Amino acid sequence: MNISTRGRYGLMAMTELAMRYGQGPVPLKTIAESQGLSDSYLEQLFAALRKASLVRSVRGAQGGYELGKPPEAISVGDVLRVLEGPLAPAECAIEGKDDFTHCGNPDRCMARSVWVRLRESIEKVVDSINLASLCEEARNQSGQGLMYYI
Repeated sequence: MNISTRGRYGLMAMTELAMRYGQGPVPLKTIAESQGLSDSYLEQLFAALRKASLVRSVRGAQGGYELGKPPEAISVGDVLRVLEGPLAPAECAIEGKDDFTHCGNPDRCMARSVWVRLRESIEKVVDSINLASLCEEARNQSGQGLMYYI
């Protein structure tokens, strides 16, 4: 499984919004510049994120985007599913999909259980990480989360 630029850039932009949570709407151009991304590409991603209620847009001179929920309530899995679709490594492992028309040998396929377990493992990891924890990691890496007293 390979996460495309949609998932990678979308997660970067969502983390940027989470870092600015509570400070009001952030213009898309600001997010794009801060993360080194194309604002026109982010527009496409944010349309999907807005439709899924992970972000909301605010119009006007002081407008922009803000998270649709607190950073603690948005998982990496939520973002990836909106932008990438199902997180299954193979068609036959998509949760709830019992249509094996894409499989040439559904009666004798022994690999499907591997793909299902792999999907479940991926989902467990990405659903256990929320935007708040990513922000905390970023702050700790940059030293913003630490205070030194002399």
